[in-house]
Amino acid sequence: MTVLLENLGKRFGDGAPVLDGVNATIRSGEFVALLGASGCGKSTLLNIIAGLERPTAGALEVPADGAAFMFQDAALYPWLTARGNIELALKLRGLAKTERRVRASELLDLVHLGEAADKRPHELSGGMRQRVALARALSQDREVLLMDEPFAALDAITRDLLHEELTRIWRETGRTIIFVTHNVREAVRLGQRVLLLSSRPGRVVSEWEVPGAVKDDAAAAATLTADITARLREEIRRHGK
Repeated sequence: MTVLLENLGKRFGDGAPVLDGVNATIRSGEFVALLGASGCGKSTLLNIIAGLERPTAGALEVPADGAAFMFQDAALYPWLTARGNIELALKLRGLAKTERRVRASELLDLVHLGEAADKRPHELSGGMRQRVALARALSQDREVLLMDEPFAALDAITRDLLHEELTRIWRETGRTIIFVTHNVREAVRLGQRVLLLSSRPGRVVSEWEVPGAVKDDAAAAATLTADITARLREEIRRHGK
């Protein structure tokens, strides 16, 4: 077990609960995609796992070192190079200057950006900036990586390329990844397991295993995508009522 959620709930002030009775177990090294209608509490759940928010009910278990976080916006410091952005994160971890430079180069090589180490964010494409953001998240060297719709703002071709890169990096690093998305095709392509949150209050109402054989079979992947989409639409209609 890496992350355990038991009857987790969250409400802000006197408002209606955002999350209520969330139960899920994320195994070590697993890639889990989290789906749900807009406003169902996906990002709030990630914030709780990351320790940025406290639950108002239930229990949560995460690794002692917490989790790294990658957001939709790369949020790189524009005055720093790609290497500099990663070195700053490593500096905050307490690494010495020489060690920071070596490790930053290793991480840029991991995301296939070694040749862009000295470029600043404005010189990089959107996909390249997200690779730098991924390298920076990995620099935290935590077992769990939380990703909140990191590719949503990218064009389809760039997104497909980054799907391949993320899958490769996940396999090479053995990280546990929880990936929030509203794109069912993306969830099926990336996740070993797909969890669906209900409309507010959010709770896990369905889950699907996505074996490698399904990912490698376009027809099987399309069928599963259609099944999940139909279930997601049910939740969206329920929310509309």
